[in-house]
This record gives sequence, C-alpha cells and structure tokens, in this order.
Amino acid sequence: MGQLQERYKSYREPQKIMEAGMYPYFRQITSKQGTEVEMGGHKVLMFGSNAYTGLTGDQRVIDAAKAALDKYGSGCAGSRFLNGTLDLHVQLEKELAEFVGKDDALCFSTGFSVNAGVIAMVVGRGDYIICDDRDHASIVDGRRLSFARQLHYKHNDMDDLENILKSLPYDAVKLIVVDGVFSMEGDLANLPAIVELKHKYNCSVMVDEAHGIGVFGRDGRGVCDYFGLTDEVDLIMGTFSKSLASIGGFIAGDFDTINYLRHTCRTYIFSASDTPAATAAAMEALHIIQKEPERIEKLWAVTKYALRRFREEGFEIGDTESPIIPLYVRDATKTFVVTKLAYDNGVFINSVIPPACAPQDTLVRFALMATHTEEQVERGVQILKKIFVEQGIIK
Repeated sequence: MGQLQERYKSYREPQKIMEAGMYPYFRQITSKQGTEVEMGGHKVLMFGSNAYTGLTGDQRVIDAAKAALDKYGSGCAGSRFLNGTLDLHVQLEKELAEFVGKDDALCFSTGFSVNAGVIAMVVGRGDYIICDDRDHASIVDGRRLSFARQLHYKHNDMDDLENILKSLPYDAVKLIVVDGVFSMEGDLANLPAIVELKHKYNCSVMVDEAHGIGVFGRDGRGVCDYFGLTDEVDLIMGTFSKSLASIGGFIAGDFDTINYLRHTCRTYIFSASDTPAATAAAMEALHIIQKEPERIEKLWAVTKYALRRFREEGFEIGDTESPIIPLYVRDATKTFVVTKLAYDNGVFINSVIPPACAPQDTLVRFALMATHTEEQVERGVQILKKIFVEQGIIK
C-alpha cells in the first residue's frame, strides 16, 4: 500500500453516515432542474437549488444553447488566451459589463475560478486582503493563493473591520473582499458601511455577487446596485450557475484592471474557455431577466411569503433578507436526520455542516425560485414543521 492509500484508508466519516442511512450528498436527479424534480422514480419538491430566476428549464435558454452547439461545436479546445475566444464570449463580456455598470468584464469557466484567480493576482507582497469570516470558500482559496497578508473580521461586524483597518498602513494596497449575499445564511453584506470605511482608510472593495445577480437591484443587477454603490465598488464578481442558468463566472471592473487580469490571471489564461452552449445559455438568461422584470417580482413575492410563514411557525431563520432561508438545527446529526426525513416526505433541502458553517450553526438550507408557488412553499413549511417538532428543534 502506498503512502497516500495508507494515509486515507481510515477516512470513513461519509461511510458512517451512509451506514446510518442519512447520507445527504450526491443524490441523483433524473430530470431538469425545476420546482419539482424526478429522484428515485418519484417527484420531489426542490428547495435546494440556486436557480433563483427559475430559468434552468426555460425552453428559450435551452434553444440558445442548442443553437450555439450547432454553430460552434461542443467546446473550444483551448484557453481564451490562445485559440478559445469566440465572438460569443466577447459579446457576453460586453453585455455583462454594461449590466453591472463597469467598463469591462472577463468570463471564466467557473465562478470558483474567478475568485481563486482574481484575488490572487490583484494583491501581492506588501498588500493586504481583508475578508468577512463567512465569505465563500472560493474567496478563502483565492486569498490563500495570494502573497498578500490575510486578515478577516467577524461576520458583518463593522467595528471589527474598522479596528483591523486602523492597524494597517494608510498607503498600502488593501482589498476588502465580501459576499454581497452570504450563501448559507442569506443575509447581506453591510455594503454602505464597508464603502464608508473604504474611503476613510484608503481601501479597495471587491463584491461577490454570485447570489445577488438576478435577485437584488434593478432588473437583478445585484447588491451593489441595490445599495446604489456600483461606482464605489472596484470589482464585481458574478456566476452563471445560479440566476443565469448555466455554468461559468465573470469579473467586472475598470478597463485597466481588467486588461491586467486578461493577461496575467492564471485561472483565466490557463483554463479552457467556457463552452459555446454554456456561454449562449447565460447570455439568453441575462436577456430574459432584463425583459421580464415580473420574474424577479414573483421571486420576491414567494420569498416574502416563505419568510413570513417560517417565522410564524417558530423556525429560527437568522437575519436572512433573501431567497436563501437557513433553518437552524444546531446539531450535525439532527441536520442529517432532518434532511433524510424531508426527502422521504417529498422535500429536497440541503444539509449545511462545517466547514460550510461554524459547528454550532448547522442548518438546512431552503432556497426559492421565481417559479415556486405559495402552495408549494406551504407544503414544504408544513412537512418541515412536523419534522422539526418531532426532532425537538422547535416547539
């Protein structure tokens, strides 16, 4: 047996959960993503998806992807830097930059590779990265790849952030990186206060809009637009895998910074470019959310209904202000039990345990789409209430 096999042969935590019949991961779906999906030969209500606009099964998006597949083929067989740039990529970058209110944008193959690559490249030795301690794993990995000094502040604690900034050299490059919407808790970054501190302490700001695009702001332009602070944010990141019904991601900013990243960002120039079908799907979804503002209105109507009902029924849902609703369990084993019982009763939700949250904050994540109905939400609330009461989590 080799060294690696010897090291990992004792890693059996997943198998223990499987043996207990509570393993909640890699569950197979045999249909399109939608408010209901086929799993195990029957339909399940889907409350575990990030498809906030409900466009993953929209025929217009599917047709756009098919047309791109016919015209350009299945892939680009290279990086954007060399042979992998299509006119489709360039057009989407232009439209995304305009959409989020920046000079220019770059499209990446995944949202994770945006954060991992951009953060590592824009700051280096002698610089500082300051992150919220609940930022997404891709932000964490991006800062780890950088030679800058890495600091973090308590979640949404502006006093803690200011205390850190006070201690840093005024003239040093300091980049604050924050999720616009926190993906597990559903609350928003205190962007107005962060921008105020930016000016006070001579910083730059990068906002991850993965869960803000298609949800907040004018026509779904994101949290920066929602707060009216687009011009104050230096870099805006977004992903295609949620509201834009595809796969990939982008970074948007001023011409000079984007020009620098276009020629230096390793996860951009050393990765194969996004597929024609994925690019066309994202572009069509972007067009639809701008043409159909009623889609986002429906998302917010069903979100407000769900938030009200969960609070009325006594669930602990924290400070969420978004279609992401955390139902706190605060016990890892019970989190798995709840997820399993929910699935057995026709409701798909996601278990959230460390490292996606603190050990004391385990939860199940209930997320909404514009295409959910109040009747579906009510069914989910009632099923989950029965389970939470039986498990002694709520009264």
